Amino acid sequence: MCETQRQMTFDEKCNYLRVKIKDSGEFLLDLKDDDIFRETESYKGQHAEMNANIMLVYRHLEDARMRVGKILQAAGDGVSILDK
Repeated sequence: MCETQRQMTFDEKCNYLRVKIKDSGEFLLDLKDDDIFRETESYKGQHAEMNANIMLVYRHLEDARMRVGKILQAAGDGVSILDK
C-alpha cells in the first residue's frame, strides 16, 4: 500500500476502489471493439464466446462496485441513499 493510500479515510478508500472498478469495466468493454473481432474466427462461435465472457466479467465488476458501495452503507448509517 502506498503512503497516499495510508492517509486516505475509509470512505475515500472505498470511493477510490469504486472509481477504479468502474474504469476497469469501461476498459474491459473497449475490448469488444478490438481489431481481433474483425479477423476470421479460428472456430465457429469464437467471437460470440469472447463477447459472452467480456460481458460476464463486466457484470462481476459491476457487482463488485455495488458491494463496495454496500460496505460504505454498512459503515455509515446502514440506510441506502435511495431510501433517504
